[in-house]
Amino acid sequence: MKPITSRFTFLFVVLLFSGFATRAQTAYTPTTKPTTTTAEMKTYIIEREVPGAGKLSPEQLKSVSQTSCKVLKEMGPQIEWIHSYVTGDKIFCIYKAENEELIREHAKKAGIPVNTITQISTVISPATAQ
Repeated sequence: MKPITSRFTFLFVVLLFSGFATRAQTAYTPTTKPTTTTAEMKTYIIEREVPGAGKLSPEQLKSVSQTSCKVLKEMGPQIEWIHSYVTGDKIFCIYKAENEELIREHAKKAGIPVNTITQISTVISPATAQ
C-alpha cells in the first residue's frame, strides 16, 4: 500500500504545480473576463491533502504539473489552472472553471485528490483598505 501512496503523492504534487512558475507572475483577479464565451468562468480554491507535498523535488513537481496540464488541454477552455500553493501536507489550488464538476473531472482524470472545493466570491488585500 505504501508504494501506491508514494506514487500518488508524487503524481499529485507534480500535477498541481504545472504552470505555477509561468502563472505566478501573471496578474490575477477573480473579476478577469472569462476565457470562454460559452459560460461564465467562476474562480475556485481547491484544498488537496497530499502528505509530504512540501518535500517534493522540483523534478517531481514538474512531472505532476505536466500531467495536470495535459489533462486540462484535453478538457478544453472551460477550465483553467491559475496557480497553487504548496504547504507541508496540503496543496491549495486556484482554478477558473465553468462549474465545480469540471474540477472534479480534472482531478479524476489526472489522478489527484480533491478534499474541498470552494467558490471565491471576491479577493481582498491591503489595497482594499485604501
